[in-house]
Amino acid sequence: MSSTKIQIRGQPLSKVLTRNHGMINSVVCGVPIKRHHRVSNVLRTSDPPLGSVPTRTDESQFLRGDGNGRFGRFGGKFVPETLISPLRDLEDEFNFVLNDHEFQEELTTALRDYVGRETPLYFAGRLTEHYKNISQTTGGGPEIYLKREDLSHCGSHKINNALGQAMIARRLGCKRVVAATGAGQHGVATAAACAKFSMECTVFMGTADIEKQSSNVLSMKLLGAQVKSVEGTFKDASSEAIRNWVGNLETTYYLSGTVVGPHPSPLMVREFQSVIGKETRRQAKQLWGGKPDVLVACVGSGSNALGLFHEFLGDEDVRLVGVEAAGLGLDSGKHSATLAVGDVGVYHGSMSYLLQDDQGQILKPHSIGVGLEYPGVGPEISFLKESGRSEFYTATDQEAVQACMLLSRLEGIIPALEASHALAFLDKLVPTLRDGAKVVVNCSGRGDKDLDTLIQRGMPSSLC
Repeated sequence: MSSTKIQIRGQPLSKVLTRNHGMINSVVCGVPIKRHHRVSNVLRTSDPPLGSVPTRTDESQFLRGDGNGRFGRFGGKFVPETLISPLRDLEDEFNFVLNDHEFQEELTTALRDYVGRETPLYFAGRLTEHYKNISQTTGGGPEIYLKREDLSHCGSHKINNALGQAMIARRLGCKRVVAATGAGQHGVATAAACAKFSMECTVFMGTADIEKQSSNVLSMKLLGAQVKSVEGTFKDASSEAIRNWVGNLETTYYLSGTVVGPHPSPLMVREFQSVIGKETRRQAKQLWGGKPDVLVACVGSGSNALGLFHEFLGDEDVRLVGVEAAGLGLDSGKHSATLAVGDVGVYHGSMSYLLQDDQGQILKPHSIGVGLEYPGVGPEISFLKESGRSEFYTATDQEAVQACMLLSRLEGIIPALEASHALAFLDKLVPTLRDGAKVVVNCSGRGDKDLDTLIQRGMPSSLC
């Protein structure tokens, strides 16, 4: 497949710019229902065309995009014309609250008192010793730290973004929120945020994921959300949630949990998740008086990875390592390794790397960590690959299961199977590092939701 193929469901890109060919290229973000009289610089006629690369005058700024949702050739707004104005209004509101003292103070308080931030940067002493022993190093070996997002309220990093966007929805007068979820973590976080702010919540979830993540389904319902099943997986739930949102623009806000979709959705999610990296920098300074040497995070669409990475984009001495889901193996066709084998295309409203066939049809992803089962990555993640700023590797289902069990046994911490992909890559990473190197792995969620899967597919019968 050509890496320059730009099609959506077999349709040429030129048609996508002028017509809406079904929900496959629809927007994935919230829409405000009232205008705010603020000047917007979205879609200015003076902007360079989509796909152009900004002038590389400052490396740090270059890596952070052009300010209009484009990262090199990635990003943009591939949506029907009727959605351009609502998206522009949303960006105006988002840019306003970024510098609004009242909003930021409320969000900071909620993150502290409701979410439980800041989350610990935990030294995994026994895991560190384990890798020292198997590497048979004569020195101290690298030190491994876990950013404990699994200790956040609702059990994952997803609540950081859900709170921020729910607050925007409330400011816009929306009484109803819709969302799509795969592993259920974003669904639970959205349901909790809606309960806190007295908003109606509807979460769309694939039938396959409902079966695997029954505990999260029960949590969403307990929190007051209506859970609607959709035949398929997360990508199908996303499309159905978008359809529902588009049909109810006057009352409904779509709360995206991923760094995908048209601008400003990826930037909003990344901004609300960037608290992870900001805390990590501060905590590293306190713990050892410096910066991490290597940051490691799993990559589905990229929200937890960008949450950790973004703060350090300008630090060239900090390696950024993303780990995708290789599933049953890259040659099996059953994986979610978009960056490893995907091509560039347009899906759910923006240009990025995708899993697609020669006709531009989206391929079905697979991972034992269902939160990684998305057939694309965000535009900023795509650009970090293409620019070479980040490194991307893969871990299989079995490697993730083994890493989950290892951390559970050594540290008494059960990580989500999604985060276990990042932990699995330590087997290959640690032997390459110098003694004393500081490695931070984003433990983006807790694994109690995955116990049934572990018992059925990975846990030895002696433990069942």
